Amino acid sequence: MTRPISLAALTVLELTPPEMVTCAFDAGFSHVGIRLLPATPTEPQYDIVGDTQMLREVERRLADTGIKVLDVEIFRIKPDTVVGDYETAIATAARLGASELLVAGNDPDEARLTNTFAAFCDLANSYGLAANLEFMPWTDAKDLTQAARIVQHADRSNAGVLIDPFHLSRSRSCIKDIAGIPPSRLRFMQFCDVPAAIPSTMDAILAEARAERLFPGDGEVDLLGLLRAAPRNIPLSLEVPAHTLALTVGATERARRALAATRRLLAQLDT
Repeated sequence: MTRPISLAALTVLELTPPEMVTCAFDAGFSHVGIRLLPATPTEPQYDIVGDTQMLREVERRLADTGIKVLDVEIFRIKPDTVVGDYETAIATAARLGASELLVAGNDPDEARLTNTFAAFCDLANSYGLAANLEFMPWTDAKDLTQAARIVQHADRSNAGVLIDPFHLSRSRSCIKDIAGIPPSRLRFMQFCDVPAAIPSTMDAILAEARAERLFPGDGEVDLLGLLRAAPRNIPLSLEVPAHTLALTVGATERARRALAATRRLLAQLDT
């Protein structure tokens, strides 16, 4: 089996969604991640949800290049979230051929977050999609243990836990705890690297997460240990924002470097 490797939107966020597809192709990826819904109010927002001109352009480029969509983001579950409000975006993800939806937990009431996530999974399932809860230390699914608990209690067959090496490090989660998660719950994994030293404030961690990560192998996360703990050939989404590097290196070259670094690590798995 060939492992799917996807270019995450955050790695090349200066590009439009159609440009991201072309970038993924030019850099040698098999897949791409599409950000249908912005993660922050300050990042670019595109008219792409529904039958829009931009969506049709993304579809044209996917068809022309053969690139596939792995995941679509970002669906936030808040205290007042009405799951049905996401249906048009979920339908758009299905139209693009995605298999995975990325979900963030932003409700401090864990029981309510779990119930809403379960309802989101049900809606996603009706479109043939899976819902993956990404733990991030500044959200209300703060670490691997909590995310795994929420997914377990939601008890939906299409529910997954999304691991990102950055968040694994910054939430002080442990690779050994992955063994307690059923492999079927680990549907894809984000990939990057980071220094061992954890910034002293959550604001600094958040800034690092969104702007200054490292290519795989350039930091101090035990990425080989992480890969060995995850299901064999789990799809990887390379999420490596590097704003300082982006001042002098274009999006396609940064994507190529991220992919090359990942392939060097993958080559070590069987050695």
